[in-house]
Formats: sequence, structure tokens, C-alpha cells
Amino acid sequence: MEHELRMGLSVWAIVAIVCNSVVGALILILFVILYKACKVPSHQENVPVLRAEPEQRKTEQKCLLTAA
Repeated sequence: MEHELRMGLSVWAIVAIVCNSVVGALILILFVILYKACKVPSHQENVPVLRAEPEQRKTEQKCLLTAA
């Protein structure tokens, strides 16, 4: 009754572990990039504001109301 126990992992199990580790590292890098991108302020406050005529403002308000 001598049973030989194989304690090693199969080649495909090792390949799966390596692939999952690579995917995990790429996801971590993606989150770091997204975190840094969200910290960058937008420069929209430097854009000059154009004054619209009253008629154009009414038209824009109507368009906004009908779009909602």
C-alpha cells in the first residue's frame, strides 16, 4: 500500500498562476494611473467666458429644458 503522493503543481497550474499574477499587476498599474489622472486639475477655469445675447440665452435655456 505504498502510494506515491505528487506534491508538485502541474505545468498548467503554474502557467495559470503566472498569468493571473501578470493580470493583477496590470490592474494595479491601471488603478495607479487612474488615481494620478484624477488628481490632475482641469484647466477650464482659464477659459474665457463669452457673453451671450439675451435671445441666444433664451434659446439655449429652451434647448436645455427640452433635452432633459
